[in-house]
Amino acid sequence: MKQYLIFLTLICVWTYSSCSIERKQPYLPPENIIDIIAGDSTKVWKIAKRYNGKTRMNMGDCFLGYRQIFSQTGEVYDNNELLNKCGPSLKGSYEILKDSLGYTHIRISSDQIPALMNIEETYKDFRIFYASKDSLHISFSHTQYGTKRRISDYLVQEDVKVKDRNFHHK
Repeated sequence: MKQYLIFLTLICVWTYSSCSIERKQPYLPPENIIDIIAGDSTKVWKIAKRYNGKTRMNMGDCFLGYRQIFSQTGEVYDNNELLNKCGPSLKGSYEILKDSLGYTHIRISSDQIPALMNIEETYKDFRIFYASKDSLHISFSHTQYGTKRRISDYLVQEDVKVKDRNFHHK
């Protein structure tokens, strides 16, 4: 019986050690990623939909009116202060970088980030999952009520019409 247990343990260890955990290959954005994000000089993006984990979030007036503007010169800002009671606008800079695992991020840096995102760092990284001329899928982690969550934004160029964008207002 003891030999059987040793044999079974060895089989389990061998099976576990021979199985490799496959990691999904990182998205490789096009070489002209800055042109996609910022256009010829500036580009305005709006949120088509947002997910908190796997749950689609309701978008009130602040989300529906929110616009984020990227420039070819590396500046980024939003229009929050122009919207009614939606908080201060973010003004900062951005850069594209890869992390140690090969994922590409938009890093937004600003002295406003700690107050706006409730973090200590003056930057926030947004992982790029997809980028095209009129569509940008980014994601970031955010701690809310002591729980770390993954927020996913599906952004579209400002002039793109999005069906069911305000699905909860019906």
